[in-house]
Amino acid sequence: MSIDTAISKASAKATGKRPYFLNPEVERVMAIAMAIAQELAVTRMRLDTLERLLARKNVMTPSELEQFSPSGEEVEQRALWTQEYIARVLRIVQQEAEQISAGGQAELASEEVAEKVERGPSSPAQ
Repeated sequence: MSIDTAISKASAKATGKRPYFLNPEVERVMAIAMAIAQELAVTRMRLDTLERLLARKNVMTPSELEQFSPSGEEVEQRALWTQEYIARVLRIVQQEAEQISAGGQAELASEEVAEKVERGPSSPAQ
């Protein structure tokens, strides 16, 4: 998979405006932190599974794992994965930049949506 394909898939988004429940800056940071937390949780579970299976089958000891040194090709593969990972983590920032460059308006915070709903369709905007 090329880096361009990986980044485009990692940055896929749903259609429609995104509601904000906090201010947009806090939500942006929270979205990034939650993406990292999700990635880390999955990684930890898979790593734990692999280490337990390797130990059970006497394939590798914990010290062998600690002493591993990747080859040049493995370093390149890891670098590509890192770029894809960062694209997933920073997805919200990329999407907002795309919206701005496409001439889109800033999205409303949840408080602004609530105010519009309270005013109703016939009330003039303030």
